[in-house]
Amino acid sequence: MMGNGVMDGLLVFGQTGQVARELARIAPGARFAGRADADLTDPAACAALIRQARPRAVINAAAYTAVDKAESDAAAARLVNADAPAAMAAACAELGVPFVHISTDYVFDGSGDAARPEDAATGPLGVYGATKLDGERAVAAAGGQWAVLRTSWVFSAHGGNFVKTMRRLGAERPRLTIVADQIGGPTAAADIARAVLTMAQAMVADPGKGGVYHFAGAPDVSWADFAREIFVQSGLSPQVADIPTADYPTPARRPLNSRLDCAAITRDFGIARPDWRASLTPVIKELSA
Repeated sequence: MMGNGVMDGLLVFGQTGQVARELARIAPGARFAGRADADLTDPAACAALIRQARPRAVINAAAYTAVDKAESDAAAARLVNADAPAAMAAACAELGVPFVHISTDYVFDGSGDAARPEDAATGPLGVYGATKLDGERAVAAAGGQWAVLRTSWVFSAHGGNFVKTMRRLGAERPRLTIVADQIGGPTAAADIARAVLTMAQAMVADPGKGGVYHFAGAPDVSWADFAREIFVQSGLSPQVADIPTADYPTPARRPLNSRLDCAAITRDFGIARPDWRASLTPVIKELSA
């Protein structure tokens, strides 16, 4: 089944998202289900695809991630982030195949300054976090072999993300004001893809493996300092002025503390926290090519 990090019989929900695109690079033999195969707003279709495909394992790398839009589009966010994963997990439980689902630091309220372990109290601040938390709970309730991977501040050379935005603005403007009181671990989509693939393989090999896990890049940093490193690696030199979240209001509230305690995934799967600065280098290279 496994060799060179490749796994036979893997079904991945998501095709165009950051993690799905990175999974396609390292698991080219996997089947990637896009909107044409199973629309995430149709949970029954997602479950039907799993039953028809009869995979060895399923990874859900698809989500409604428009955090601000979710505030006014709650029904769609709930379908994609809660109802679809619930249906997927139920179908996987039926077939006895492992299900790996990607979640977010937004399930927490962002209070304090300590890194949160998996069993810390949740308290989402908005619709996106609330629907992702409901998805986690539904996956756990489905009764099969499952894992939830909470991650944060995802970046890659694809889609819309902070790295691409900063490179564009850094090339256009001499001075940028960037939020400095939100702290978290930037995480490369490529690192997440490797993590969920490793987890899926380990779960196929050991039916006892699973649960909720945290995975984020290290060291924890502010958005402003993340931007500074992006500019250094990109050869850009705008002046960066630190501002508080209060000076940059958004429809959805952001957690100030997105630090995640990632000890459990290292203990159970041998997956260490990656250095996001090293992971940023190939992304900058790809964007510069």
